[in-house]
Amino acid sequence: MKTDTLFYRLFQEFPSIFFELISQPATQADAYQFTSIELKQLAFRLDGLFLPPSNQPNLPIYFVEVQFQKDEGFYYRLFAEIFLYIYQYKPIQNWRAVVVYPRRSVEAQQPIQYQLLLASNQVQILYLDELEELAENSLGVGIVQLVVESQQTATQKAKQLISQTRQQVADAQTQQQILEFIETIVIYKFPHLSRQEVEAMLGLDLIRNTRVYQEAFAEGEQQGRLAGEQQGGFVAKLAAVPRLLELGLSVEQVAQALELDVETVKQAVPKQP
Repeated sequence: MKTDTLFYRLFQEFPSIFFELISQPATQADAYQFTSIELKQLAFRLDGLFLPPSNQPNLPIYFVEVQFQKDEGFYYRLFAEIFLYIYQYKPIQNWRAVVVYPRRSVEAQQPIQYQLLLASNQVQILYLDELEELAENSLGVGIVQLVVESQQTATQKAKQLISQTRQQVADAQTQQQILEFIETIVIYKFPHLSRQEVEAMLGLDLIRNTRVYQEAFAEGEQQGRLAGEQQGGFVAKLAAVPRLLELGLSVEQVAQALELDVETVKQAVPKQP
């Protein structure tokens, strides 16, 4: 599972979760931009960087590293990237580094050259399997912990988070985004299952509520109106079929989402020239 990509996507879509992880007010995310920056020397890339606006010098820059494999050169590389960034960009703000491990056993030995930094408040190290108390009071931290949950307990944990999301998140669009992300984590954990099987396992029916589906269906409705068809709803569904297939849904998933039979969906697939 590409956990680092999953985490950076999580911080991109829900930056408030990062600040919950480091025990800061979630509202602080409003003052930051999450980005990725290529450094000019040695092909270094800072994959996770929370940048405050230049007119707020009291807010620190946060360097974020998600490390799920033991790497003896990790801390050497981390501090090289940080100080190279400071050299190149000369920011006016101070900095902090946040390192996320799944568990302590993954962490490499801390080099003696950086022990003063690692013991300071400029570096915060998080072990996800030790955040149970924080996760009890935070939906965001619970979602982060789901990434390291075992297959045996992931389904039950995901169901709890789904219920928690529906109870705590009032905004329909935000709720839908969170539910889709929970589903994505479970799909990563069970690569042998189809999306339809995962949704059945979690008691979800997200396909028809996704932005992708709604956009494709709206596009189909427009095509149906332009065609002047009387059976607008049916035509809209047929017009949405190619778009949904292009986005990776199977014929069976499209049929279920559009409430059509499989043969009708197959007939709506554009013929190859």
